[in-house]
Amino acid sequence: MSDCCTKASGNYSFPKNHVCPENGKEYNLVSEVTIKHNIKSPWSWEPQNQGYYFCSDPSCSVVYFSQDNVVIEKSTLRSKACLEANSGDALVCYCYGIKKSDALNNPEIRNFVVEETKRHNCACETSNPSGKCCLSDFPKSPKN
Repeated sequence: MSDCCTKASGNYSFPKNHVCPENGKEYNLVSEVTIKHNIKSPWSWEPQNQGYYFCSDPSCSVVYFSQDNVVIEKSTLRSKACLEANSGDALVCYCYGIKKSDALNNPEIRNFVVEETKRHNCACETSNPSGKCCLSDFPKSPKN
């Protein structure tokens, strides 16, 4: 398994950021592999030689978009959990199917994911729709 939680050292031939054609905000580059693993029908998607980007805005209908502003809508995702960003059912770890409510109620869950990440047992690049490490998505522990 690759170390999914460290940045790739390769050179990108595409801009690292691009503006979402729907909400006008700038978002980060995402790999074609990430898109293929997160859409319902990857066999029917034909990527072009251009950059693709992940829109993280839960209120936007777009999840991925290209440099030429072709969009892939959230309705085409296999998992709807990322659409529920403020819900307790929202996934914070796609590799292990960990929900936000579970992570809030059990701090050992985050420790487990940290250890699995250190062992390179994560698959964030393909499992997480953003293509990024999920550790930054974990909720902060409530203060006692």
